[in-house]
Amino acid sequence: MTEQVQHDSAVLVHFTLMLEDGTQAESTHASGKPALFRLGDGSLSPALEQHLHGLKPGEKTRFTLQPQDAFGDKNPDLLQYFLPRDFAETGVPEAGTIMLFTAMDGSEMPGIVRDVTGDSITVDFNHPLAGHPVTFDLEVLEIDPQQGAVDANPAG
Repeated sequence: MTEQVQHDSAVLVHFTLMLEDGTQAESTHASGKPALFRLGDGSLSPALEQHLHGLKPGEKTRFTLQPQDAFGDKNPDLLQYFLPRDFAETGVPEAGTIMLFTAMDGSEMPGIVRDVTGDSITVDFNHPLAGHPVTFDLEVLEIDPQQGAVDANPAG
C-alpha cells in the first residue's frame, strides 16, 4: 500500500457531496460502500485530482469545486424539445420526470422533463448537478487497495 495519493493512485474513499445550500446530493456513507477513484485515467477532473494528491490513509478533507471543475456548466444545447406524439407509447410525462431516451447510436441517456405545454415537451439532458458548485467532505480509507470497491465517477 502506498503512503500517500500520487498521480496514478487508486484511492478508496468515503465522501459526501453537497450543494451550495447544504443539501446533500450524494454520499457513500448512506450505502456503506466506499468509492474507488482512479487518478490519471481521465475519469476525474484535474481539479478533483489536485485535491486528492498528497493525502494519506485516514486523512479527511473538505473542498469546493466550481461547476467547470465538477459536473460542468449548463449547456443550452442539451435542452431538447419534443412533441406530445413523441410520447405516444409511454404517455405524456409530467414535469420533473426522469426518463431514459435512446440516442441515434443506440445508447441510452437520462433526461429530466422540465416543461410540458400543450404542444411542446422540454427535456434537459444536462447532468442534474451541472451549473452547481459542489462541496466534497472526503475521507481517504486506502490507497491502491487490492480488491473490492465500487468504481465511482463524481465530477468526471
